[in-house]
Amino acid sequence: MVAPRTQVDRDARGALKGHRSAVVWLTGLSGAGKSTLADRLEQRLHARGLHTYLLDGDRLRGGLNRDLGFSAEARVENMRRVGEVAALMADAGLIVIVALISPFRHDRQAARERLAPGEFFEIHVDVPLAVAEQRDPKGMYRRARAGLLKDFTGIDSPYEAPEAPELHVRMDRLTPDEAADAAFEVLRAAGLFAMPVGEGQA
Repeated sequence: MVAPRTQVDRDARGALKGHRSAVVWLTGLSGAGKSTLADRLEQRLHARGLHTYLLDGDRLRGGLNRDLGFSAEARVENMRRVGEVAALMADAGLIVIVALISPFRHDRQAARERLAPGEFFEIHVDVPLAVAEQRDPKGMYRRARAGLLKDFTGIDSPYEAPEAPELHVRMDRLTPDEAADAAFEVLRAAGLFAMPVGEGQA
């Protein structure tokens, strides 16, 4: 079904807000630092007067996707719903930051294809599995290793790393602030927003 054309479109909304809309999709293992990076990036964008919204996987599973489990089929549906919501919010003129394990390349590509070229930014938030397990803030890896949690990404369910993301950050080598600065620069360099006159100059 094709959505009806309206006079107020995303370009009009973007002009009113003073920046382009986009979806910034952070993918990586549980414990990689996606939520931390998403929060730091949103702080930087918000401080410059840009209109943002953060969709975090844990928060979404407590509401929109609370009826879904962790089977491969449920993960696909989780991704589909989040991709649709993110695309709608981008159409409203927002810079949408998604922090979601999103383990399958095909589903991330489907989310990308919901948007126009240049509106989707995939960021691979990467740490070795051993580092993610060592962090294990919610004890999920320990439960998965004990057989108490099935279909857990990285243990008994695969994670398909991005092949050509807009940004790849190793969160075991960078601080959250350094990673957020790198992500911010990718968006700025893509022309998503203009820097204030004089900012960033020596």
